[in-house]
Amino acid sequence: MIPFAIFTIVWGSTWIIIRDQIGSVPPQWSVAYRFAIAAIAMALVARWKGQSLKADRGMLIAATVLGVTQFSVNFNSVYLAEQYITSGVVATVFALLLIPNSLLAWAFLGQRPSRRFLVAGLVAVAGVGLLFIHELRSSPVASRHIATGLGLTLLGLLGASAANVYQAGDRARRYPLLALLAWSMAIGAVLDAALAFIVAGPPVAEARIGYWAGVLYLALFGSVLCFALYFPVVRKIGPGKAAYSSVLVPIIAMALSTLFEAYRWSPLAIAGAVLSLGGMLLALARRRRPMLVTAPDAA
Repeated sequence: MIPFAIFTIVWGSTWIIIRDQIGSVPPQWSVAYRFAIAAIAMALVARWKGQSLKADRGMLIAATVLGVTQFSVNFNSVYLAEQYITSGVVATVFALLLIPNSLLAWAFLGQRPSRRFLVAGLVAVAGVGLLFIHELRSSPVASRHIATGLGLTLLGLLGASAANVYQAGDRARRYPLLALLAWSMAIGAVLDAALAFIVAGPPVAEARIGYWAGVLYLALFGSVLCFALYFPVVRKIGPGKAAYSSVLVPIIAMALSTLFEAYRWSPLAIAGAVLSLGGMLLALARRRRPMLVTAPDAA
């Protein structure tokens, strides 16, 4: 539960930081800077943990799949989405990650969700829906911009879900996780830089200290620390249950927004938060085993 709590809290804080990254620097370059730094840091952590960075053809293929889905498609979509809709809406939509994660894990990993998990998932999704409705009602953004932002967010959601399930499969599990992540982030950074150059032109840098502090926070904590903790949890409890962290993330994001952006909680938002938390707890709670009454030992 400690790794679960750490990456959930950190990822809950990253939405505000990402919002601050969107400005004079094209989002594609911000993503490229983030994962270039993260790849180097992850490689150092892998070596510190005694993992070899030598990669055979199979490992490079696995790293490419993760690099494309997780560290290119997912994050570029999220950064672009926040140009059109608020970070709260993006975080809320991403809370639906448990749905594609559960379905893809069932289809490709044979991890069939239990009936209780499905019911709990519906409760949590209902809570996310209330949070989403609250965000849309309070958003001044034009409907066409909301549609564009939602489309990009859903694209990022599918990329993240594909990566979650793929890295939990047999092909990716045969390789040391930290080394695999280092290669994945490096490949993702190269793809991000190529995309940035095509879309936005030569690299753009911002001299503001806050911008680079945000890049470092997102690279070291939001990427290196969180993915090193998150993917082992995915492998242990399955992509569906691990995605329940995404249900808590928008609540944390909104709580931080209350402190720093004067976010106002409505009865609808409170009800959504309660349902989301309740669904998550119901899904992750262990069933109580009946107590077995045994006869006393013979004297």
